[in-house]
Amino acid sequence: MEGPYFKPNSPQRTDLVVPGHPGTALVVSGYVFSRDCRPVSGALVDFWQADDAGNYDNVGYNYRGHQFTGTDGAFHLDTIIPGLYPGRTRHLHVKVQAPNRPLLTTQLYFPGEPRNGTDMLYDPRLLMNVTDEGAGRRAEFDFVLNFTA
Repeated sequence: MEGPYFKPNSPQRTDLVVPGHPGTALVVSGYVFSRDCRPVSGALVDFWQADDAGNYDNVGYNYRGHQFTGTDGAFHLDTIIPGLYPGRTRHLHVKVQAPNRPLLTTQLYFPGEPRNGTDMLYDPRLLMNVTDEGAGRRAEFDFVLNFTA
């Protein structure tokens, strides 16, 4: 689900950290594969999320950005752990699209969140593998798009 906070034309970048804003560092990485397990080069990966307080920037492009996977299908994002807002568990929004293929719009979730059980949109298949890393966290998730290369 795209939700009401998607904003098109995000800047191309792999770092969503806003200097001076509070938040726990989060590195999100993974790969985009086709259904036959081939890496998808040049896939669009577009992220948007709430800030540490659970607010979305609907005027500018804070905590919004897109990138393209490398030849190995890899993506890497530096951001912060998003805050909570009413009715939702902690999550990242993402759109993924292989070149000339249909667009996938989804959300990624954090394990162990108390609101996972009450959020009607939560899907355990979309849980990231999250570990502690220094003062922040590292999350991994691989996307498999519905086509064969």
